[in-house]
Amino acid sequence: MIRSKISWLAALAALALLVTFSAPSFPQEPETTPPDEPVPTAQIESILRQQARMVEGQHFSYVPGGRRDPFRNLSIPQTTDIRPKGAAGMLVAEINVEGIVRDAHDGDMALVVGPDTQGYFLRVGDTVFDGTVIAVDARKGLVTFRQRVDDPKMIKPYRDVDKRLVPMSEENPDE
Repeated sequence: MIRSKISWLAALAALALLVTFSAPSFPQEPETTPPDEPVPTAQIESILRQQARMVEGQHFSYVPGGRRDPFRNLSIPQTTDIRPKGAAGMLVAEINVEGIVRDAHDGDMALVVGPDTQGYFLRVGDTVFDGTVIAVDARKGLVTFRQRVDDPKMIKPYRDVDKRLVPMSEENPDE
């Protein structure tokens, strides 16, 4: 019982000391220092003009000089270039194979449709915006593109992309 009273008294004493030393003993007046010298209005106006130019983007500029833009996302393909019209302006990802035409003299041709909903015939060796047709196989219903890839993580600067006439999910409905 005596121990509990002593612990209560010690806790009250610690609390009293904490309150005593944390509060100021007398009210303090704010320190007032006389201003050094008034800032001239011309200097203020020049600072405001510099800030406005910086916000508008006039103060800073980026001159690439053959280097890539450091703020461009590398995982998104850059398609800001002006692409030519027709099949030469289509990306491999935008092409859908609609048919394959067998020709004994010139080899097989692929009938493809792009984002402009126009049909185009492509043969082996024809180029699209980011690749080249390297194979057209009528028996398998397969067109193979060699797509240029600007990915610094890949060893080869290209990858082979297969586009099927009949998608794999619709090829064998029994399986």
